Amino acid sequence: MIGWIVLGVVVVLIMLFVGMYNGLVRLRNQVKNAWSQIDVQLKRRHDLIPNLVETAKGYVKHERGTLEAITQARSTAMQAQSPGAASKAEGALGDALSKFFLVVENYPDLKANQNFLAIQEELSSTENKISFARQFYNDQVLTYNTKVETVPTNLVAGMFGFQKSEFFQLESAEEKEVPKVQF
Repeated sequence: MIGWIVLGVVVVLIMLFVGMYNGLVRLRNQVKNAWSQIDVQLKRRHDLIPNLVETAKGYVKHERGTLEAITQARSTAMQAQSPGAASKAEGALGDALSKFFLVVENYPDLKANQNFLAIQEELSSTENKISFARQFYNDQVLTYNTKVETVPTNLVAGMFGFQKSEFFQLESAEEKEVPKVQF
């Protein structure tokens, strides 16, 4: 009789352990999936920027420094490997784009160019998608990190090397401000 009780307790503990492990794996995979959604939108953003710059080149010839800053910031952002590095690089790219759009204000012909307007609209749409993907990613990271840090799943997480994930966050007060673009 006692043997059956002990066996029953062991089976229940093993099932709980397996359930916690599988839950951690599922949450870790959800974090990876959420990051890949951000990555897709960032790639879309990176692909749109050269078209925007190319369209503007003919109009803003003496603003070469601004165009080069965007190109450099884009290159750096494309090479970012972690959420922290991507946050920093994308913030710098956002700053460069904000400065670019301020320069564009001085070129009424460029602001009226249909190609430029279409690319700018696509970029704006992509920025919104990045924002939603970042929010979803951070929600997934919060759920995962909570499981990694709370009892009893923290015991399973520690045994199998589950590490907290990094949030995708804005780096500076300037990046938190919405850029002001007027048409």
